[in-house]
Amino acid sequence: MKFGIMFFSSQPYGDTSNKYHLVIEAAKFADTHDFCCIWTPERHFDAFGGIFPNPSVISSALAMITQKIQMRAGSLVSPLHDVVRIAEEWSVADNLSNGRVAISFGSGWNVNDFIFYPDHYDNRRAVMFQQIDTLQDLWEGKSFLRKNTFGKEIELSIYPRPIQKHLPIWVTSSGNTATFTQAGSIGANLLTHMIGQDIKTLAKNIRFYRASLRENGFEAEKGIVSLMIHTFVGDDPQAVKDKVKAPFKEYLRSAVLLENRAAAGGGAISGGHQVPYEEMSDVMMEELLEITFQKYYTSAALLGTVETCQPLVQQLQAIGVDEVACLIDFGLPDEDVLKHLTYLNELRLRYV
Repeated sequence: MKFGIMFFSSQPYGDTSNKYHLVIEAAKFADTHDFCCIWTPERHFDAFGGIFPNPSVISSALAMITQKIQMRAGSLVSPLHDVVRIAEEWSVADNLSNGRVAISFGSGWNVNDFIFYPDHYDNRRAVMFQQIDTLQDLWEGKSFLRKNTFGKEIELSIYPRPIQKHLPIWVTSSGNTATFTQAGSIGANLLTHMIGQDIKTLAKNIRFYRASLRENGFEAEKGIVSLMIHTFVGDDPQAVKDKVKAPFKEYLRSAVLLENRAAAGGGAISGGHQVPYEEMSDVMMEELLEITFQKYYTSAALLGTVETCQPLVQQLQAIGVDEVACLIDFGLPDEDVLKHLTYLNELRLRYV
């Protein structure tokens, strides 16, 4: 089992502090303590993850302060972009990092993000998989045809040339079995989470993924399943619970409010589910947050001590998870998160 660090922070719009302090310092720690990767997301127009509008920019910055660790987009919402620009930006990041970048592709779900390419929303999954094919061609040096201002078709290639001959690719799934299967069909790795899945469902989806790899001529065990999981490890389980409960619930509140805004805009919520917009009372909201926190704390997050977190890691390892992407920035003070990375590293060392 490998361990990576993932970011998806929620910060108030008025926050004037150094928004990237935790990202920078955690990246340095992870790089010098043999974590496998740093994941940064793509989010737009909301405090929930909104300091990460472009993972290629963050990855390029982190490339300059790290030496070994792989920098991954988790996830790049490719239907919001021209695939040629994706190739150019990530080739720059690949050069700056000397070949240490990777991308997990997501199709997106928040209709309000699609102001960039409104026509892509309804068929966003098909657009994403088509873009993956095109990006692989561009990355390997193949030229492409586009029309210029005067309608003349011209042949172009991307520059700079990337360092890596092949770009490592993941596909992000919120738990949709079809996405697991389709990721396997193209030989991609898989990034997922436990927001809409329990251990049993995740195990089933991983079996579908590896079966799809085999059926399409790929080595099933070479596909990497990476699981995002909220993480804060300390030396006392009750102290950890007391410390994380309030910020974690506020983090969940931000996520719920974002999904409400997406539903109000007429689109799907995360996971692609279409639900009618409905105002939630304060009492209902607090009940939902409490129930959700208890679920995560007891069975779907690495919140506790090295010893109390090990059973979940072992369960995940047993069902075929290859990496845990430890989401560390869910609202705790930077100094607490950074200080407790030593406990997370102790957990990681149990699985070297």
